[in-house]
Amino acid sequence: MSTLYLSHEACLDHATPSGHPERADRLRAVEEALTEERFALLDRDEAPEADIELALLCHNEHYVTELRHMAPTSGIIYLDGDTSMSPGTWEAVMRGVGGAVAATESVMSGRHRNAFVAVRPPGHHAEIAKPMGFCFFDNVAIAARYAQRTFGIERAAIVDFDVHHGNGTQDIFWADRSVMYCSTHQMPLFPGTGARGERGEHDTIVNAPLASEDGSLEFRSAFENLILPQLTKFSPELVIISAGFDAHYRDPLASLNLRAEDFGWVTRKLMELADKTAGGRVVSVLEGGYDLQGLKESVAAHVAALTGA
Repeated sequence: MSTLYLSHEACLDHATPSGHPERADRLRAVEEALTEERFALLDRDEAPEADIELALLCHNEHYVTELRHMAPTSGIIYLDGDTSMSPGTWEAVMRGVGGAVAATESVMSGRHRNAFVAVRPPGHHAEIAKPMGFCFFDNVAIAARYAQRTFGIERAAIVDFDVHHGNGTQDIFWADRSVMYCSTHQMPLFPGTGARGERGEHDTIVNAPLASEDGSLEFRSAFENLILPQLTKFSPELVIISAGFDAHYRDPLASLNLRAEDFGWVTRKLMELADKTAGGRVVSVLEGGYDLQGLKESVAAHVAALTGA
């Protein structure tokens, strides 16, 4: 089975203010990275636009409805200091949800071995009823809940190696014993959550914070000594990755020192885990990564691991 790659040009139309790090050039960099010959066998398709009901799997109905109504017909409106909407934002957001769900559908049904979804804006900071940190709806959380509701799986795992803690994903699954959320992230750093002692109501939250200037050794140790053992005990039937690449040493928004090969390494480790417990099922969704060269290198390493290239 091949690897599915989903994206959509509508995700370029989510306009952000001049100089904003979360910009359309990020997706162009991903596309450029995946034009290499070793990715010729990727099964490429467009991320569909989701029905609004899918957002309700993880988000408050009032919040979802209000966000839809707030979408401007011209200009840019600010929801907070970091998060803004333009006329193209709503479709981009719904393509993100649709891409994550379509990838999950394809992997769970056995049509593809695994999938990478390259969409923007990212999602892991979006809480049940609150946008923040460039994010509106939590794509990976919705994908996990969709897999449970549609395919009846009892245990899903979300693994987040973005440099910023996925407070939204943690918020959504804090009291849910059926979803394990694991995260490496720099701390202290935005959004301020993700301490090791934050473990959820059922011990299914696994936070492994890293310190400024930590690099490959500390990152790999966090996975080998904490995250992978906890995931093995949990035995997920689906592994979903919040694939943020802003822990790369070139990234301007943080100060971890990962290299592209670290993202390839962690991807292979998660695939090995999925082979043991989840029939190899892995769905990866783009989160952060704001240096274009670092993003290209990291995505290439990540997708090469997914495809076995």
